[in-house]
Amino acid sequence: MAVGIFDSGLGGLTVLQAIAARLPDQPLVYLGDNAHAPYGVRTQDDIFDLTRAGVQRLWDCGCDLVVLACNTASAAALRRMQEAGVPQGKRVLGVFVPLIEALTEREWGDNSPPREVAVRHVALFATPATVASRAFQRELAFRAIGVDVEAQACGGVVDAIEDGDMILAGALVRGHVDALRRKLPNPQAAVLGCTHYPLLQDVFAQALGPDVTVYSQPALVAESLAYYLARHPEMAGTGGGITYLTTGDAGRVSDRATQFLRHPVEFIAA
Repeated sequence: MAVGIFDSGLGGLTVLQAIAARLPDQPLVYLGDNAHAPYGVRTQDDIFDLTRAGVQRLWDCGCDLVVLACNTASAAALRRMQEAGVPQGKRVLGVFVPLIEALTEREWGDNSPPREVAVRHVALFATPATVASRAFQRELAFRAIGVDVEAQACGGVVDAIEDGDMILAGALVRGHVDALRRKLPNPQAAVLGCTHYPLLQDVFAQALGPDVTVYSQPALVAESLAYYLARHPEMAGTGGGITYLTTGDAGRVSDRATQFLRHPVEFIAA
């Protein structure tokens, strides 16, 4: 059985790549909703509707387990989907929880009450929609107390990455880090709350300085998924292989993805 990986565009490829490396025998289906990217400037209702449609498409492909490899979708849609009811035998997972578990030094699946943790001052870099949702702060509050989170909406960064303009994206990142520093001069940790941002992790780290620990999601999500599949082997598959689907122009998306991953990638129109 394949695991579905859903993202609004190309950013989820960073998570896909980490999952494929961690679980080489697990078949995967990636769906990028490139026709509607970016999600970060859309309304919460719009993001929910688009995410629900994307997840349904992956369920229809036989992916009973879907990972929302998109922080904006996880923030705006995951809880609503779970509260509305997920069909029997289907599962949807987000990307916030593995990141927060690492930040708070909790083992995967630790559901004990929230407690004080070593990190007290956290910078969150995310899309405007993710920042507006406060989903990161909500999930963090389930696991830790006494943590000050200062969020910075990083407008324009995803658009620049999707357009392949990494010079502009880097300049925007440095500007957003400067803006965050004016609000929180001495963060202990920085969370890259968008799966596009690992492509610019070095830029974030350089702008933040050596005293700030930067948390990025791909490896954490991959490890969390491996743990989940070990506990739920009925959701796992064998044989490996990746299928790439897109709601956008398959040729253009394939070209961009090839630049992202630095090896040929062929998308199929969903």
